[in-house]
Amino acid sequence: MKLAWRYAVQADLNLLAEWNHQLIRDEGHRNQMTVGQLAERIRRWLEGEYKALIFSNDEPVAYALFKQEKESIYLRHLFVHRDQRRCGIGRQAFTILRREIWPSNIRLTVDVLCHNRAAIDFWRSVGYRDYSLTMEIMPP
Repeated sequence: MKLAWRYAVQADLNLLAEWNHQLIRDEGHRNQMTVGQLAERIRRWLEGEYKALIFSNDEPVAYALFKQEKESIYLRHLFVHRDQRRCGIGRQAFTILRREIWPSNIRLTVDVLCHNRAAIDFWRSVGYRDYSLTMEIMPP
């Protein structure tokens, strides 16, 4: 089934925040923000430089959050609902972004946590290549 897409609007903030909360947990990120805090952050992003798309088949199943900069597009989130994963939705959503939304002559970037092997494998499978590695020393 072909995914439909639309730009997110203010009424989508709670859904996006819930999904962002799931994304944080699923990828093992250490962000401890609540759903309410995430909704506020997403609201600010959408009022600023970011755009969000919601992808649907019969109901919403995924979203992408990105910003276009002068020389690149930074994909901050691509989330597929847990019960819809491993069905090609992420790949189809990314294809829509590449073919219908984003210019073809611009650099694309995405950040992936080093321990998230599934995400690394996915991003490599759609054409991303390793560029840098951020390292840190956490306080005790």
